[in-house]
Amino acid sequence: MSLIKSISGIRGTIGGFPGANLTPIDIMKFTLAFGEWVKNNEGNRKIVIGRDARVSGEMVNNIVVGSLLSIGIDVVDLGLSTTPTVEIAVHEEKAGGGIIITASHNPKQWNALKLLNSHGEFISAKAGEELLRIAEDKTIEFEDVNSIGVYSSDSSYIDKHIEKILKLKMVDVEAITKRNFKVVIDCVNSTGGIALPKLLKALGVEQVTEIYCEPNGNFPHNPEPLPENLNELSVTVKKQNADLGISVDPDVDRLALVCEDGNMFGEEYTLVAVADYILGKKKGNTVSNLSSTRALSDVTKKAGGEYFASAVGEVNVVEKMKEVKAVIGGEGNGGIIYPELHYGRDAMVGIALFLSHLAKFGKTASLLRAKYPSYYMAKKKIDLDLSVNIDKLFNEVEKKYSKYPVNTIDGVKIDFENEWVHLRRSNTEPIIRIYSESNSTTTADNIANQLMNDLQTFSKKKSE
Repeated sequence: MSLIKSISGIRGTIGGFPGANLTPIDIMKFTLAFGEWVKNNEGNRKIVIGRDARVSGEMVNNIVVGSLLSIGIDVVDLGLSTTPTVEIAVHEEKAGGGIIITASHNPKQWNALKLLNSHGEFISAKAGEELLRIAEDKTIEFEDVNSIGVYSSDSSYIDKHIEKILKLKMVDVEAITKRNFKVVIDCVNSTGGIALPKLLKALGVEQVTEIYCEPNGNFPHNPEPLPENLNELSVTVKKQNADLGISVDPDVDRLALVCEDGNMFGEEYTLVAVADYILGKKKGNTVSNLSSTRALSDVTKKAGGEYFASAVGEVNVVEKMKEVKAVIGGEGNGGIIYPELHYGRDAMVGIALFLSHLAKFGKTASLLRAKYPSYYMAKKKIDLDLSVNIDKLFNEVEKKYSKYPVNTIDGVKIDFENEWVHLRRSNTEPIIRIYSESNSTTTADNIANQLMNDLQTFSKKKSE
């Protein structure tokens, strides 16, 4: 498995050979490069680090800490934490950057370094390119014993994160408490198991059933919070007569919800519902990426705002949100970005805002979901053949469908009258993703399958 270097960080599988996997040598190499980048660009020799609970996390953490100290970087180690918590801590600590040791939704054999700038936001593509150049430079100078960095640990930041959420005007603890919600949570045995029980208690939710909340990194199922991975959560919600099921990924930046009847609220509709709540109280613009549902655009226009689309990737969404002064944004994978708190996907603030919305709505989660336009999305993927020129394949697709509006800022997105399809190279896995959406599941599936066939046809032609 090749290392994947992208705006989402440095990601790979643990073990194997240097340069081909995420080995200790690679971890050290890219950590040193990031430390040098921080010293050169952020004017501050302090980096905040935190990790999810995956089994390789402590090993990676030790290498990261030692590497940073060796070049004179002071380290504030949050220990087991969440991605949004580290983002907040970077800002609070006035640090030069941050490293989150997590492979997010990837299975347990993966790990990664997610890299943050001094604002607690993901570094830009330009910064990433500079970092990769530094990583290939063999002239990094290590500090002598009198100048190595200072290590400190701080396990209080999840509590500080929750305190900040409770202070938000849009979070209505009184309304949530009065509803006396009964909730089931699935934290996939990662750090959500630390953060979510604390958050729910602070919000006044006393009836919480926990499944897979031991932060030991032994994921009981595929950790990506997709419907096919949440069967046990769905069954438990119905069995417990709960009002809501809540699932997060290992680093707690994605949020998926299950209605009281055991049906999925829909990861695409997490952002839609929260945006509807915010827009009902504050008129403004919204942003999501090109692979997200049209329902956000519908809800935004109905509220008198304007919707904008960005390239896929949190850094791209954040950049567009700042440009258009969006009041809410995120990604259709259950990623909520609420600028009043910080510019990062945050499942914890998403939970607080959604529960506030549901409490004020006064009815069930399934009836809340029924308020919104019903679109159906098909999500496919094709393993990436590294010998194939992906850009040329996408050019062929663009030519074939040139009579329709085509957006090429991130792969190829084709807008049909009532449907759309988006093809792009993944930032986190060696695959091509194909997303399509329609008001019919059959049509969405057919469109995605057609584009998969197109790619295979064009690929064969290129190899002949």
